[in-house]
Amino acid sequence: MAISVSLQCLGLITLAAILLQAIAVAVSFMYFNKVLNTMQESFSRSSVSCLINANLHSDGKDSSDDKKSDPCWQVTQQLHYHIEKTMADRFQKEISTAMREKLTGVMPILNPGVRGVPLPKVAAHVTGVISSTQPPTAEGSRSSRGYLGERIRAWEGQRGLSFLQNMELRGGELLVPRAGLYYIYAQTYFRLPSTEETEGEAYEEEEAQLVQYIYKKMSSYPVPILLMKSSRSACWPRGQEPGLFSLHQAGTAFLQPADRLFITVSNASAMEMDGRASYFGAFLVG
Repeated sequence: MAISVSLQCLGLITLAAILLQAIAVAVSFMYFNKVLNTMQESFSRSSVSCLINANLHSDGKDSSDDKKSDPCWQVTQQLHYHIEKTMADRFQKEISTAMREKLTGVMPILNPGVRGVPLPKVAAHVTGVISSTQPPTAEGSRSSRGYLGERIRAWEGQRGLSFLQNMELRGGELLVPRAGLYYIYAQTYFRLPSTEETEGEAYEEEEAQLVQYIYKKMSSYPVPILLMKSSRSACWPRGQEPGLFSLHQAGTAFLQPADRLFITVSNASAMEMDGRASYFGAFLVG
C-alpha cells in the first residue's frame, strides 16, 4: 500500500513538472514573439520616417563616414539602388523591343546579318555604287531599246546595305527565280546643279522633268513591260546650292521564273549613286 502511494505521488510530481515546463515554454514564446513584433514595427516606423524626412540632395555638410553610419542613409541608398536597377532593366527591355520592331519595319534595306529578323525566302536589295570608269548608262534610242529613260546598270548586290537572297543580279537586272507575287520598290536620288556650278550656262527650260521607271523583261516577249513609273517637275536651282530631289515608288506584281527587273530614269547624268539614296529591290510575298 505504501509503495502504491509513493508511485502516485511520483507521477503527480512528474506531471506537474511537465506542465510547468510547457507553461514556461509558452510564456517564453509569447514574450519573444512580442519583442520581435515590437522591433519590426519600430524598424518599419524608422524606415518610413527615413523615407519621409530624408534629404535626398545633401548639402555637403555631413562627412561620408557620418552618412554611412546613419541607418536612414543606408535605407534610402538601398531603396535608390533597387529603384534604379528596376528602371534600368525595364528601360533596357523596352528599348530592345522597340529596336527589334524598328529593324523589322525597315526590312527592305536591312542587312541579313541581323539576328532575329528572318528574310523572305526570295528577296534582294541592291544599292547605287559610284563608278569612276564608266557612266551609269550607255543606251541607244528608244526604238532600239523598247523602253523609256536611261537604264541604270551600276548596282551593288553584295556589300554595304545590299543583299541577295536566292536572287541574282546580272547587268543591273534582278533575275526572278520562281513564280509568285512580288513586292517591288525603287528610289532614285537626283542632284541638279545650280547656275553657279554650271558657270552661268543658261537653260532653255525652267523646269527639269524627273521620271523613274520600273520595267520587267520576259523571255517570251521581245519588248520590256512597264510596271510602274514616278515623276515630278523640279525647278533648276538658282544660286550656290544644288537642287536635291528623290523619286520613290513601290507596288506588287506577279512574276514568272526568268523574268528580269530593271530601273530607268529620265536624267541619268544628274543621278546620285549613293547607296543610301538610290536603290531598288524586290521580295516574294506569296
